[in-house]
Amino acid sequence: MACARCAPFACAIARPDPRLMSSAITHAVIVNYRTPDLTARAIERLRAGLLDDVKLSVTVVDNGSADGSAEWLQARFPDLDVLVSVRNLGFAGGNNLALRRILATRTSPRSTEPEFVLLLNSDVEVQPDTVSTLTRFLVENPDAGIVGPKIVLPDGRLDLACRRGFPTPARAFWKLTGISRLFPRRARFTGYNLTHLPEDETADVDSVVGACMLLRVEAIESAGLLDEHFFMYGEDLDWAYRIKQHGWRVVYYPTTRVVHLKGATTRRQSYRMIIEFYRAMWLFHRKHYASSALFLINWLVLAGIVARGTIAMLANAARPVAAKRVS
Repeated sequence: MACARCAPFACAIARPDPRLMSSAITHAVIVNYRTPDLTARAIERLRAGLLDDVKLSVTVVDNGSADGSAEWLQARFPDLDVLVSVRNLGFAGGNNLALRRILATRTSPRSTEPEFVLLLNSDVEVQPDTVSTLTRFLVENPDAGIVGPKIVLPDGRLDLACRRGFPTPARAFWKLTGISRLFPRRARFTGYNLTHLPEDETADVDSVVGACMLLRVEAIESAGLLDEHFFMYGEDLDWAYRIKQHGWRVVYYPTTRVVHLKGATTRRQSYRMIIEFYRAMWLFHRKHYASSALFLINWLVLAGIVARGTIAMLANAARPVAAKRVS
C-alpha cells in the first residue's frame, strides 16, 4: 500500500484482522462558526458516503456563533450531537471541546475496537470513500498516528497545506522570501510545502492539515490535545510535531481526495485571520525552535514574519470587499 517514499517498514506491515475494520469507531468533529449551511452539507456528505464497515459518530461544536446556528442544525438533524460554546474559542479550543469528551468516554479495549477522530472543516466536501479509505489506512498501518487525504481547491489545484514539512528557520526563510516559489521542484527550497513531491503518491510527511485529518485516538492520548495558544492556523502543525515526537508517523494519502472551499469560514474576519496566520508562524517558531537558535536567526524570522504580515494586510486592504480573504 505504501509507496517507496514512505518509511520502508510500512510496506512490510501485514494486513490486520478484518474484524478490526468492522469494529473501528470514527468520531467526526466539525466546528461551526456562522456557517450552518456549509456545516449541514458537510454532515450530509459524511453520512451519504458512509460504508457499512465504518461506525461513525458526528459532533458539531458551535463556536460562539450566536446566530441560531446550533438550534437550526439540531432541528435539521435531531440525532446530531451538538456542543455549544458561548464564545469563539478558535479552531483549537472548539475542537478540544469535543476531543475532551471523546477521550473521557472512551472505554472500549484498544485491541478490539480501534478508535479514530476525523477533524473536518465545514467548508470541506468529502467524497463517498473518504472516511472509509482513511480509516482503513490507519487500521492497516498501526504505526501511523495521522493520515490526511489529497485536498484540492474548487478549481482542481492542490491545496498546498495538505502536506507540509515543519517550518524550520531555513524552510521559513525560503518560504518568506519567495524563493520556494521560484524553485518549486527543488527539494532544498520546498521543504515546507513539499511541491517537489508528486501530488498522487503516498508519502510520510511532517504534517497534514486540520481542515481534514484522521487521527488515532492513542496518538492524541500520548501527545495531548490541540494547543489553544493557537487561535487559528498553526495548531495542526504543532499537534503533528508533538505526535511525531511520540513516535507516530504522519502520512499524506492521496488515494482519496476532498474539495476545500477555502476561505468560506474566514472571510468575515479577514484582517483578524491574517494577524492570526502570521502570529501562528511566530508561536510555532518560539515554541519549537527559538531556544536552540541564535538570537540573530530568531530576530530574522520575526522580522520576516512581520514584513510578510504587513504586506498581506496592505494587499487585503486593496481588494474589493467581496474578495477579502486570507491569502
